Amino acid sequence: MTIVALTGGVAAGKTTVTEILSARGARVIDADILARAAVAPGSPALQEIAQRFGSDVLEETGSLNREALGSVVFQDSDARAALNAIVHPRVKELYEAEVAALGAESPDTVVVYAVPLLAEARSASEFDAVIVAHAPEDVRAARLQEHRGLSEEDARARVGAQVSDDERLAMADSVLDCSGNLEQTERAAHELFDELQDLWPDRLSELSRRFPRVGA
Repeated sequence: MTIVALTGGVAAGKTTVTEILSARGARVIDADILARAAVAPGSPALQEIAQRFGSDVLEETGSLNREALGSVVFQDSDARAALNAIVHPRVKELYEAEVAALGAESPDTVVVYAVPLLAEARSASEFDAVIVAHAPEDVRAARLQEHRGLSEEDARARVGAQVSDDERLAMADSVLDCSGNLEQTERAAHELFDELQDLWPDRLSELSRRFPRVGA
């Protein structure tokens, strides 16, 4: 099995890239989805979060209030480290279970692991290749303000809570330029899928016919 890690800073365009890879037939494991599953209502991780950060980070329904938790951890590196220590091991367990299931189904498959916090939580050596969806910090902060309604202070705090661009790019075997508009990012994602076909030619060629590139 070939496992390619796809990472990128917050608001870099990774979600757009992941959606296109998935739509064209790539096997994608999304760390954001795993992270939500790890803190589902009633989960041990959510109970630990409530114990560490208090009941204010929970909704009345018992689910996680991400906005309330974010207002704490994005301003406090110690709180962020405590949260990561709770969540990351659970996410890794779920990831390994998905990899095992995909490997049993198709041992020769190529898997794309979309993982925003690769540099913070994992090692590049765990993967066959690392691809970075890259947009500069100023661009990402502006996107957070425009698309998520964050203040400039909050946007820069979220960007600053992650590793630097230089640290992330140092892990890259390949870099996708996602600094432009949506169409440019989508084009880069399609080009990445085309490159992945070289790793898994028979299956991806079949899927490419079933899920043709837009405009092709």
